[in-house]
Amino acid sequence: MKKFIAVFALILSVSFAAQAQDKMTMDTTIKLEQTPGEFTQKTLTVPAGTYTFEIANNNTGGDVGFVLVKKGEDISNPANHIKTAYVTAVVPNNETGNSNPTILEKGEYVYFCPLNKTATDNTLIVE
Repeated sequence: MKKFIAVFALILSVSFAAQAQDKMTMDTTIKLEQTPGEFTQKTLTVPAGTYTFEIANNNTGGDVGFVLVKKGEDISNPANHIKTAYVTAVVPNNETGNSNPTILEKGEYVYFCPLNKTATDNTLIVE
């Protein structure tokens, strides 16, 4: 009986460890909203990890997109854009779109939308 309990406890602890690992590697969504000419969230802080960006177009009157760049890089140079953070398609008026999963390492990033002509100093801080 003691062997059965020991084996059961071992299986249970391995199962919990696997579930904890799955939660740590799960994709998390960062939700951002655009209104005419701006993002409603100007600054966000998140832990390092993998994220999908969900971009809501709240009555901007046109299509919107999303660009993420490491702070200090030239935002006008597409080579500096974090391509996985781009929405997979432009987001039509009053709809929502998503990016691909994007790995964010510790540091600061700026985000903007060239289609909606938002400010380029919105800040994402990754701790």
